[in-house]
Amino acid sequence: MCAHVLVAEDDEMQAELIRRSLLSEGHTATVVHDGSAALDAARRLRPDLVVLDLMLPVIDGFGVCRVLRRDDDIPVLMLTARSAEDDVLLGLELGADDYMTKPYSPRELMARIRTVLRRSGRADGRQEDPVIRAAGIAVDPERHEVRCDGAAVDCTPAEFEILLAMVAEPERVFSRRQLLERTRGTDRASTERAVDVHIMNLRRKIEADPRSPARLLTVFGVGYKLSGGRG
Repeated sequence: MCAHVLVAEDDEMQAELIRRSLLSEGHTATVVHDGSAALDAARRLRPDLVVLDLMLPVIDGFGVCRVLRRDDDIPVLMLTARSAEDDVLLGLELGADDYMTKPYSPRELMARIRTVLRRSGRADGRQEDPVIRAAGIAVDPERHEVRCDGAAVDCTPAEFEILLAMVAEPERVFSRRQLLERTRGTDRASTERAVDVHIMNLRRKIEADPRSPARLLTVFGVGYKLSGGRG
């Protein structure tokens, strides 16, 4: 069972934990951190499931769920630190398919996600494909392989983690610190400045002209993004 899951969670550490758990299960994941971005991503990407934090900024989880239920039938699994009975009932009345309170174990969350996907039938009949694609780049987290326009790309572990994060969320702007966090398991001695070096090396590998990149772009004063959309 392979699905595309939209994770709407304002706590970046929690969001990253969920994203990594989803990837380890063979799913693909898109992460956003506020309710407005969640609605925009749901409309653009048509995910198979939304993991929705209740206490989101801009538009809270209740508001997001209300709009999703009005416009679509995407399954919703709500996550929140609020466990009051009224909140649980309101979430379910708005159409949430399941409801988990924090703290939770990643294993339990993945089990709940499997149940919701199976019950909804959104991922039924799909051939499992863990490969994540965007901007002509394909990243296989299981085989630890990268292809660009069909050609194999040899990446260091840190480069692979950075590219995996960016391909999973094309057009998202990542700060150096956010990209540095992606490399912590592979390059603990790395610094934010080292991220610039990783980006420079990646451009040599995936850009036709590294001096004038068309895919891996600098957003001045903020960080970097992968441009080109999914596919």
